[in-house]
Amino acid sequence: MTENGYAARYKEIRLRAFERFCSLAFAHKAAIAFGFAILTAMAAQLRIYTPFSPVPFTLQVFPVLLAGAFLGKYYGGASQLSYLSMGLAGLPVFAEGHGGYAVLLGPTAGYLVGFVFAAFLIGHLVHYGKNARSTPRIAVAMTAGIAVIYLFGAGYLAILLGLGFENAFVMGVLPFIGFDLLKMAGAAGMARAALPESI
Repeated sequence: MTENGYAARYKEIRLRAFERFCSLAFAHKAAIAFGFAILTAMAAQLRIYTPFSPVPFTLQVFPVLLAGAFLGKYYGGASQLSYLSMGLAGLPVFAEGHGGYAVLLGPTAGYLVGFVFAAFLIGHLVHYGKNARSTPRIAVAMTAGIAVIYLFGAGYLAILLGLGFENAFVMGVLPFIGFDLLKMAGAAGMARAALPESI
């Protein structure tokens, strides 16, 4: 098989896999969405605290970005809503194995809520419109998703701690930009490699 033949075959495999996911029954899609919720919970346990922010470094943004890109807006958003619901129900799925409504009074609450809206937005941008799954479109979608997480996270941090916007940005956004861009690069690469550019 020639190089062009391999490329065509690879393109066909991506398209068939995407079409197969789209044709799945609700229960199967819901199960996959729940799987992404579990991935987010696992990513929450890999955390590093620093002296300059009450918000820890975690890997949670990575599965959030993937959920939106792979599952679309409804199931992507539902995956993160499931994650949030599990935590609020008391399951130890948040950072350090925390769970329960007390987390809503902590500094990470805004980010957790932002996950839901970020996945929904990414899913909308990546699954609808012409060339929705092109590399630039995926990059823009994930950048927008991260911005949403920052908006909710820093906004709630400012309210909770009585900070101005500048201090909330310095404490709740600035330290995480570089790390989140690395996660975005990995997630965007996976999405671009697995998803068909057009259908």
